[in-house]
Amino acid sequence: MKYYEPLGDGKIKCLLCRHHCILKEGQVGICGINMNKDGKLVNLAYGHPASINVDPIEKKPLFHFLPGTAVLSFGTVGCNFRCPFCQNWQISQNHNVDTSIYVPPEKMVELALEYKCKSIAYTYNEPSVFYPYARDVGILAKQKGLKNVFVTDGYESVYEIEDMKNWVDACNVDLKSFNKEYYKKVLKANLDYVLDTIKRLHENGIWQEITTLIVPGDNDSEEELTKIAEFIASVGTEIPWHISRFHPDYKVTNKPPTPMETMFKAYEIGKKAGLKYVYLGNVPIPVITYCPKCNEELIVRSIYKVEKNILKIDEDGKAHCPKCNEIIEGVWK
Repeated sequence: MKYYEPLGDGKIKCLLCRHHCILKEGQVGICGINMNKDGKLVNLAYGHPASINVDPIEKKPLFHFLPGTAVLSFGTVGCNFRCPFCQNWQISQNHNVDTSIYVPPEKMVELALEYKCKSIAYTYNEPSVFYPYARDVGILAKQKGLKNVFVTDGYESVYEIEDMKNWVDACNVDLKSFNKEYYKKVLKANLDYVLDTIKRLHENGIWQEITTLIVPGDNDSEEELTKIAEFIASVGTEIPWHISRFHPDYKVTNKPPTPMETMFKAYEIGKKAGLKYVYLGNVPIPVITYCPKCNEELIVRSIYKVEKNILKIDEDGKAHCPKCNEIIEGVWK
């Protein structure tokens, strides 16, 4: 796969994300880690992870994807967004690659198998900006029976999404707002591109869950939350919506955590919009998957740990409610 397009005069166009940076010789893109070197795109973070951990898959968050399993999570430095509330800003907004740490794709897959993980997550910073590295890991992972997960801001290029369907099994996409000006001025991105990515992932059959961090005063109005919920439902009512509670971080330390009242209001808005599965995140209460038909408690989670799971999984890997036999969408095996 080629990650850039030559433009003449030594310039290239990066094809890794929707910014499509035009780079002169020696120039680095918005992400800080993709450079035009001798007329070719070089990913400076290739093989140099900034963080590696073994997590529960629920932490991504993915609730309808191999529940109760471990996932090897890793990321590099660099990002194509400038979110002022980023919880991983120490690496995402950092462009200094530590070349003393080298983990080739083969070793990353070995680590996942060694720690009995069922999948690998490309996370912590935006995976589209280290896609050459992620893809090489992911293709090897598929050969070893592992699944692949993107935790993303949804700014993958169309070219990249077409390739992802060959090896990425699931995504959690951040839909941070439904305000174009907010995306442009605060996040330094384009909302329409994110909405297009969500639609394309769905069309390509990649399992998808969506997260919205509710930042008080930024995106917590009933009108905006309704627009987000109704958009998700228009793509697929089976898409789980994770409503995440904000806490002060990075450049936004002057706002309080999201009031629980706002969290519950958002939950009701999601259900009213017709979404089958709505979840509250960063809250000290059990998070439950209910059957959308009979309301049976199917999966109960407490701080990323599955306490109960009574789903019936058939030989085709489809999940059913044991009470009414309703199909529960997701990837279960």
